[in-house]
Amino acid sequence: MIRATRESPTEGGVVLAVPDGRSGLPPLRFERVTDHQWILRQGERPLIQARSEGTGCCRDLHLSRLPGYRSPLPPLTAAVMRAGTDWPHRYALWLEDTGHGPLHHGRWRLTPRTTFAPGIWSSDLVEEWPDTTLDLLCGGGWHGVLPLRPLPAPDASRVKAYRKHAREGTLAPVLLWWVSFLDGWLLLDGHDRAVAALAEGMEPACVELVRVPADVDWRATAEQYTEAYEERMARLAALPAGPHTARQRQTLDRGYTDAISALPYDADVTPMFERPGG
Repeated sequence: MIRATRESPTEGGVVLAVPDGRSGLPPLRFERVTDHQWILRQGERPLIQARSEGTGCCRDLHLSRLPGYRSPLPPLTAAVMRAGTDWPHRYALWLEDTGHGPLHHGRWRLTPRTTFAPGIWSSDLVEEWPDTTLDLLCGGGWHGVLPLRPLPAPDASRVKAYRKHAREGTLAPVLLWWVSFLDGWLLLDGHDRAVAALAEGMEPACVELVRVPADVDWRATAEQYTEAYEERMARLAALPAGPHTARQRQTLDRGYTDAISALPYDADVTPMFERPGG
């Protein structure tokens, strides 16, 4: 197993820089069929068949999900959850070792996700199985959570056990994969844990997996930001000194610093692979 280089972002968690040493396609991947159709595969097994319909920027995305999904994480025992751990780092190790996950060459961020827009875990959690239709917003987004297997009932035996952990505060976080062209998440691991948390009246704790820009890409963007920042500062320097120009410089400094610091960890485009042989 080729280990990724690790980085520590300021907001916690871990960034994995996966080397270009894994042969072939990633086990869990999106494949393009046509301009309006794609498939999510795990190995050779199709998990989602998707087709978009409509004209203009707002379209319907019809999804048909198939059985057979395998989580990239091993089963979590009660003892492991009660022992507590740095879950982003633990999940990172498991994702490196699995033969069922989405990791491939590039940089990947795993960080705790503690806040969501209203409705993400209620009206925007897809509970229908196997078929559903997502109303894509202008630009292609949807902004919800899509499970990869049927959600269990709140009174299922495993869910009941997890509900006890939720009340105790020892429930392990679910693993979400941010998908850029959905503007939403796939639920990679923790379907039972998510239902347990929701049944106890709380949002599930989450670790979010996001592909982030390669070093060469974010550094190129940083150079563009720096050039624009320096041009703007030069224009301010040519103005008469005073409280107004001082406030402008302070605002520009803060904006530049915030933008540059976020660039290495901003979400990048989720790749859509071409099927070998067409």
